Amino acid sequence: LKLFGLSGAYGLLYLVCLHYLFFDRKAVSNALAYIKRRFPGSSRFKSFFRVYRLFVSQGKQLIDRFVIVSGSGIFEIELKGAEKLNALLSRQGQGFVLLTAHFGNWQAALTTLKKMGKPVYLVMRPEDNAAVKESLNIDAQDECIRVISPEGFLGGVVEAMNVIKQGSIVSIMGDRKYGFEGIDISFLNDKAYFPLGPFSIAASSNCPVVVLLSAKLPGRRYIVDVSHILYPRYQGAKDKREQLRGYIQEFADVLDKYTAEYPYQCFLFHDVWKKE
Repeated sequence: LKLFGLSGAYGLLYLVCLHYLFFDRKAVSNALAYIKRRFPGSSRFKSFFRVYRLFVSQGKQLIDRFVIVSGSGIFEIELKGAEKLNALLSRQGQGFVLLTAHFGNWQAALTTLKKMGKPVYLVMRPEDNAAVKESLNIDAQDECIRVISPEGFLGGVVEAMNVIKQGSIVSIMGDRKYGFEGIDISFLNDKAYFPLGPFSIAASSNCPVVVLLSAKLPGRRYIVDVSHILYPRYQGAKDKREQLRGYIQEFADVLDKYTAEYPYQCFLFHDVWKKE
């Protein structure tokens, strides 16, 4: 970046990603789990080429993340659904679940949270992604982003519910289980397994779920979409798992539409269609 700028840094990716394509079998296998469902009927050669495109796309967004969090300001970030989000933020004592996913540049999208004026708690094990913790300056004394470890009491659920009741925001990944119990739903026309945890926390806390997605656009532009807001609720004594299934399916449908529009910005790299 210092020597050749953004375009030069992008250029190096094409060689680096060839290395991963040929030698990182696990990454390729996990990427193919998505590619084969997003592009059914593709030949073996075309599927591997699509995996390569996916690797390059992710590499570009990792470079962008570094640039964005360094504060250079060369990217234009558009916030879609700002009015809905501001309406929630204006409610005194109203906390909510911010549901993220491995789609687009979610780490860069989180930098927008610093403008919300509320503490944000990420449910994550810091050691799982030290780069995210460092780049977002998590847990720094003057920052509003903190971490709730899922290895804590009851998987961090009690702590998450407590901070929501205090009016804070709890950010959780909604497309991988990370220790939460899973439930089967339909994603990309196949049975997949998404976590119950984020929706269970929201339903028990009587708070909304704001879906946070981002996408890289042509030029130096990003869109951060917070227009999808869900309201999981328990009704009566019915099976709570089944009551949440519809909300989780709605979230999966949002991701399905996202992959149709931005097919090379799904960075799951995990076979969510495989029951663990």
